[in-house]
Amino acid sequence: MKNKLKNIITALLLYASNATAQIPVEVFVGNEKATIDIMFFKFFKTTLGENSRWLFFNRNRASIDYRMTKTEYLPQFGFTEALSYNHPKLKGFAPVFVGQVLNWGVYPKAGIQYVILKKEITAFTWLVCETLKSRTIDYFLLFRYTPQLSDKIKLFTQLESINTLPTSTNSNYIFTQRIRFGLSVSGGQFGVGTDVNETGRNNFTYTYNIGGFLRHEF
Repeated sequence: MKNKLKNIITALLLYASNATAQIPVEVFVGNEKATIDIMFFKFFKTTLGENSRWLFFNRNRASIDYRMTKTEYLPQFGFTEALSYNHPKLKGFAPVFVGQVLNWGVYPKAGIQYVILKKEITAFTWLVCETLKSRTIDYFLLFRYTPQLSDKIKLFTQLESINTLPTSTNSNYIFTQRIRFGLSVSGGQFGVGTDVNETGRNNFTYTYNIGGFLRHEF
């Protein structure tokens, strides 16, 4: 199963160029960690250059904790690739297949996705369930609002919510919220932000990473 999932992810990466996506790269430097994040989602193009019904999502993320030692607080990474089929009659809803590769394993997931792509507003969300033994449910939301402030400057605001809901009573809930607030100038964005992580079931542990970000679309 792991080999099949890796082959699917490799194929998605090879065909990602057909989505003709600009690649946004964010570097975030906080009080606890530094992260690099590459994330985009674009429709594959038809032979006529129009959007097809297939939407490709790509995310590659890594973080380094300043407290890192040889055995503790080691670097974390995650690769997420998703493919959805967006029929016009579904009004933004779509079935989606997600493949994730994390430090601790490989996870195939499937569920439903909803997308709004407008000039100033982007909303991207899905509810998926892991297809292996653990049956963990994930809810993901990305909301971005970028209104025009002047001819060359836009406001850049982004809220991201990642929620892991285990079906097993022995596992913890994991909630992650990421907030970015800044300006967009000539294809680049910069500003301040915070990453908040909550882990637990009855009693939760909170961690905060507050700092600044620099984002550029290549």
